[in-house]
Amino acid sequence: MAKPKIEEFSANEIYFADIVKALSHPARVRILKILTEMNLCMCGEIVNQLPLAQATVSQHLKELKRVGLIQGDIDGPKVCYCVNPDNLFKAKKELENIFNQLTKKGALSCKTKKK
Repeated sequence: MAKPKIEEFSANEIYFADIVKALSHPARVRILKILTEMNLCMCGEIVNQLPLAQATVSQHLKELKRVGLIQGDIDGPKVCYCVNPDNLFKAKKELENIFNQLTKKGALSCKTKKK
């Protein structure tokens, strides 16, 4: 099986793909919404607002933390999570840049033949 050649892609392309992968699950989107509304949240508080098991929520938190959209500080036996505003704005800017590039005038003309 062929191995992906990640070095063939720009850092921005890799970053963009990583962010959209992390945001590709509705539970992760909801977790970000919860964290922005509450500003600071323990894992148990997040679990109470989602129809998911604690272990599943922990895995989603781990993925969001891996890409830097959230951060977690250990407070005794618990982890307190919050949105990482710098990385969230960086991700927003990169998403906007990519979509602006993809939707620039003339870029959306499909030149396939109609049958």
